[in-house]
Amino acid sequence: MIKIKKKVHVVGAIINNAHDEILCALRGPEMTLPNYWEFPGGKIEAGESRQEALKREILEELKCTIEVSSHVEDTLYEYEEVIVRLETFMCKIVSGTPAVTEHAELKWVPRKELNTLNWAPADIPAIQKLLSN
Repeated sequence: MIKIKKKVHVVGAIINNAHDEILCALRGPEMTLPNYWEFPGGKIEAGESRQEALKREILEELKCTIEVSSHVEDTLYEYEEVIVRLETFMCKIVSGTPAVTEHAELKWVPRKELNTLNWAPADIPAIQKLLSN
């Protein structure tokens, strides 16, 4: 019997600071894809634009307000249980300081060192694009 995989459309924030460092979030051991690094973000709710979803998710997850700018990457990745469409956007914090609420850890990583982390597979195409620019 063929199992139909669930499809999920998510957005990720590539938040950078004045030092060209990017905010990276470590998935906790209790989350799906535990111990992988990712760009913070989440699912798009019905009726939301991608930018609205990203602003809401970052406010919920990191307790910050962001400004969403350019679209970086649109990736389709098939995991064992689910097919994820991840759209990433460049963002900057306009108010607040990122706080750990859902992830195990947050850290600012220099852009050129992004590939030193163990990234969730869906995030890798965006990493490659960031490193090539």
